[in-house]
Amino acid sequence: MNTDNVVALVTGANRGLGRRFAEQLVARGAKVYAAARRPETIDIPGVVPIALDITDLESIHRAAERVGDVNVLVNNAGVSTRANLLEGSLDDIRLEMETHYFGTLQMIRAFAPVIERNADVAGGGAILDVLSVLSWLHPPTSGAYSAAKAAAWALTDAMRTELAPKGIHVAALHVGYMDTDMVRYIPADQKTDPGAVARQALDGLFAGEPEILGDDLTRNIRANLSAPA
Repeated sequence: MNTDNVVALVTGANRGLGRRFAEQLVARGAKVYAAARRPETIDIPGVVPIALDITDLESIHRAAERVGDVNVLVNNAGVSTRANLLEGSLDDIRLEMETHYFGTLQMIRAFAPVIERNADVAGGGAILDVLSVLSWLHPPTSGAYSAAKAAAWALTDAMRTELAPKGIHVAALHVGYMDTDMVRYIPADQKTDPGAVARQALDGLFAGEPEILGDDLTRNIRANLSAPA
């Protein structure tokens, strides 16, 4: 893609990794729509804040109508309930799936026609789905999150094949713990800088890579998927 002509929408852009994506896209010269359920919480210079709840189909459709010039979508918005599957709240388990699987699916279905329409401006369109090392590693303490991210991995792979003929590249970012509010309980030495992850992910996305592995843990787990559990 010609990154000089990128018009990007980043979900969950008010904090954490999403904020870093928005900041770096602006620094690369892109026009950036920064989306959050509460757009008043977005204070990133140079972005256009918009209201968006990826679990609300009407909210998604309103956003798609408003930002009709998008050619890059970063599906970053997420939630972590830390629910296990045996005894965890079914409401929490459903929320994980509604957010990471159905939310991502609804975003792609709504924005794929928009991206296809604008793809020629930048020499193609692109979608980045933020997944996790837990797409492949499934500890019971994060059973709901892992199941939802595993489903989102399958979704991303299927969409990559389906959207390629429309000139839209679909990439997945898999990464472990990052230094964000979502995992503030994790020791600092076990977390990766989200700014570095965002930079690597955007480089990979615009280079046409199908899968970006954001840290050593994720690379090791990916390399051993075929090994015995």
